[in-house]
Amino acid sequence: MTDAVPDRRLELLRDWLAALAPEHDLHVETLRPASADASFRRYFRIDAGAASLVAMDAPPDKEDVRPFIHVARLLREAGLNAPQVLARDVASGFLLLTDLGTTTYLDALNAGTADANALFADAIDALVRWQLASRAGELPPYDEPLLRRELMLFPDWYVARHLGRTLDERQSRTLEAMFRRILASNLAQPSVYVHRDYMPRNLMISTPNPGILDFQDAVYGPITYDLASLLRDAFISWEEERVIDWAVRYWEKARRARLPVPADFGEFYRDLEWMGLQRHLKVLGIFARINYRDGKPHYLADTPRFVRYVRAVIQRYSELAPLARLIDELEGVEVRVGYTF
Repeated sequence: MTDAVPDRRLELLRDWLAALAPEHDLHVETLRPASADASFRRYFRIDAGAASLVAMDAPPDKEDVRPFIHVARLLREAGLNAPQVLARDVASGFLLLTDLGTTTYLDALNAGTADANALFADAIDALVRWQLASRAGELPPYDEPLLRRELMLFPDWYVARHLGRTLDERQSRTLEAMFRRILASNLAQPSVYVHRDYMPRNLMISTPNPGILDFQDAVYGPITYDLASLLRDAFISWEEERVIDWAVRYWEKARRARLPVPADFGEFYRDLEWMGLQRHLKVLGIFARINYRDGKPHYLADTPRFVRYVRAVIQRYSELAPLARLIDELEGVEVRVGYTF
């Protein structure tokens, strides 16, 4: 029997926290795992007096904590409940943060949907406040090169690696034409702050509600992106009537707040769906990459959810019919009658 491999990063984190213990009343012996995510970051909870705090471990050769610090400040300046950075060692990749609790929106919604409308109302209110705080130049642009790089995850990882399919010349032309149409719609939208993963797993039941996490990749881009993330979630789905109702509630609040959304809800909902389509295709690629490159297979279980999201959109808009046919071909299902070109 071999000894366990020492966790050198954890040892360094313990030493760092021990040095902070007097100032923050930390009990280093209580350090325990809090959560991990799809990146290389890890989170640990530690008792601090009668409360608890959270320590982030972000290996500096793989992660940069500076965007997290910056976006946390922007969120808090907007009056939102993001973690406060109490201590930092940027060179080592360590942060000490306030604790937003242990119950995510996803936990609460999976336990029962009775409070879904109230939780989503809070999330929509917070989203409007976040967007109202937007200022150009604070965050990287969610521009055409970045949106396109994300879309390319779909053919590179989902199609080629997960489905094991190689696009022929005709299929490649079709996909490129569809990508151009999707991006043109996305880029025509006004730009605001975009959390980029504003979904129930990253929202905490907290006071004030919601607590907001996993925001370090925030950008400045299309106004419907975060709402698409919230309503078409990776890990829980809702019937169409409920999604439309929540979309209407956001749109009405955004209009009252004078955010730059279309005056016509139908136009707004089309923008939302086409933005969601970009995200759905990207996430299919991301989940495949996480499995095949990073050895984290459990995300693949949710790929059928995103295929359903994609199909729901591409079957509603005649301009996207070539993409509907292409996906049928790639998945080896019978090409359906009725597509228009």
